[in-house]
Amino acid sequence: MSPSEVGFRVGRKIQGTVERAGIGLAHPSVPEGQCGQPWLAQLPREFDEERYRRAADRILTGSFDVLSLRGAQLGFPPRWNVDPRTGIEAPLVFGKELDYRKRSLVGDVKYLWEPNRHLELVTLAQAWHLTGEERYLAGCRTLLESWFNQCPYPRGVNWCVSLEHAVRLVNWSFAWFLLGGESSALFAGEEGRAFRSRWLESIYQHCHFIPRHWSRHSSANNHLLGEATGLFVAALTWPLWPESAQWARQARAELESEALEQTFADGVNREQAIWYHHAVTDMMLVSGLVARANQCDFGEDYWNRLEMMLEFVASIMDVGGNVPMIGDADEGVLVRFAPDADLDVFRSLLATGAVLFRRPAMRAKAGEFDDKTRWLLGDAAQTTFSSIDASKAFPVRRAFPEGGYFILGEGFETAREVKLVADAGPLGYLAIAAHGHADALAFTLSVGGHPILVDPGTFSYTAMPWRRYFRSTAAHNTVVVDDRDQSEYGGSFLWLQHANATLETFYASGDDQTLSAHHDGYRRLADPVRHRRVWRYASGIAHLSITDELSCAAEHSVAIYWHFAPECDVELKGRIVVARRDGVRVELRCPEGLQPQLVRGRDRPPLGWYSSRFDAKSAATTAVFAGVIRADTTFTTALEIAQQPPSRP
Repeated sequence: MSPSEVGFRVGRKIQGTVERAGIGLAHPSVPEGQCGQPWLAQLPREFDEERYRRAADRILTGSFDVLSLRGAQLGFPPRWNVDPRTGIEAPLVFGKELDYRKRSLVGDVKYLWEPNRHLELVTLAQAWHLTGEERYLAGCRTLLESWFNQCPYPRGVNWCVSLEHAVRLVNWSFAWFLLGGESSALFAGEEGRAFRSRWLESIYQHCHFIPRHWSRHSSANNHLLGEATGLFVAALTWPLWPESAQWARQARAELESEALEQTFADGVNREQAIWYHHAVTDMMLVSGLVARANQCDFGEDYWNRLEMMLEFVASIMDVGGNVPMIGDADEGVLVRFAPDADLDVFRSLLATGAVLFRRPAMRAKAGEFDDKTRWLLGDAAQTTFSSIDASKAFPVRRAFPEGGYFILGEGFETAREVKLVADAGPLGYLAIAAHGHADALAFTLSVGGHPILVDPGTFSYTAMPWRRYFRSTAAHNTVVVDDRDQSEYGGSFLWLQHANATLETFYASGDDQTLSAHHDGYRRLADPVRHRRVWRYASGIAHLSITDELSCAAEHSVAIYWHFAPECDVELKGRIVVARRDGVRVELRCPEGLQPQLVRGRDRPPLGWYSSRFDAKSAATTAVFAGVIRADTTFTTALEIAQQPPSRP
């Protein structure tokens, strides 16, 4: 931690002590003026009402989807300070001095915070907007009043972290307009006016909290952008206090700066985590749409960067709609616009992008116009989406040199597609690289829209040894030396020493395609080792060779890992690994000097696992080619790819 960050942390500690004494806390004046404009002049209505009615009715019966807990019975209203996973109730002490990382005190805080983001409030408000049924309006009021009662400012676990305030504010803003804004039936009569005053008081307290507790220094990642999003949306929705204009200016400045700072010019988010790439894209999208509605649009650079981020998603997505699960993923969303918990967030982003930027490639990749895009852009957006000629989609990009991702293969966007996505980029963002994995020179392989070699995902942010395993080099399709990670592990969200990957060559035109790169992660060993990898793909014959060059002067153990999708049937035939799924056959020939073995679902130490979603894992086959080297050594693994001919009609 740098001296400036140490000073910053000490200052925050002093600030917390002062606030605990009541100095500097929020004291809202009487709100005056008019609320801002909704993100759409005319809110959409062309939905399947029954889907939203069912989703809202589940919530009213106390059934919530909380990360991996689907249909968790929390009651209605829930007990907002109780972790639904462990049942532990967090104490109502001064929030900024509460150690929310202490499991014995608050349980699993990620699960506790998730319902408190009030994603369900938007679902109830959507059901009211579409049906006009009173129980949904009453449900919104019950949910909010219970939260105000159980989570008094500034006490408890829900007054700890600015990002949680920000996400809650965004959901409150969308719900406010869905419920009718200032003319909402919620505010009718004396009781309604009292409820409105109480809600606005909490909104002020949230807005006051965020700029006093920005995430700075090593924490200034997606959290800072999310905080700016929440404050910006709130300041435009409720410009009712003398401080509102200042909040809007400050949040806008943070958004304009961080949108460019946190994402490379080639469109890759610097966290090197695809889910957080989605999260940041969503934050920028929502902020941009709300800004446009209130006549304070962002500039060209902001929207260009957003378009580049969407283009990156379209580029790494295979023809089956699969996106590699590179880096951390927690399934967190800013707003749950669609009632289905399994919304394809990446295709939805591309559908929205297709309309905003008139991009045929995004239209083709999205496939269909989804509910989230309708809520964001309106009913008429479907006509625009349908008018874009996806058959004229130009090829998406294959090189992202700043972000460090490169694409090899052939037959893109066809049933015969072979797509390899290679990682020759940084470990992650800022000094701690919180959401990056030790995956330098790893890659994924998809054939015909079916993942074959995969990134195994994230699984958990807290469970050990699983958190460390899924972030490790051994959990990725690359080389491990001396059973060490390429980067030095320092904690669940901390890397101490970072492996630096360097691109050498990328040539992808014509039949013979080549990518070469190296990293310095193992230079820290007593006998330094340099790992260089060369990918060569031959189009037409679907042949891929992976050459790993290890430069050293002494003895080292080495292992090359190959992680197969759970759907693959994998067997070892002599020195050849054969993987089959959905008419695809891939053979890997183990190089001389290494011994092959297959591992599936091993617990100690962990190996052979795949996590398709947060806190869920399943056994999958991993091939390991292991041996010992004593000097400079080169291994070449040959991959032969075959697909069944497409069936004739």
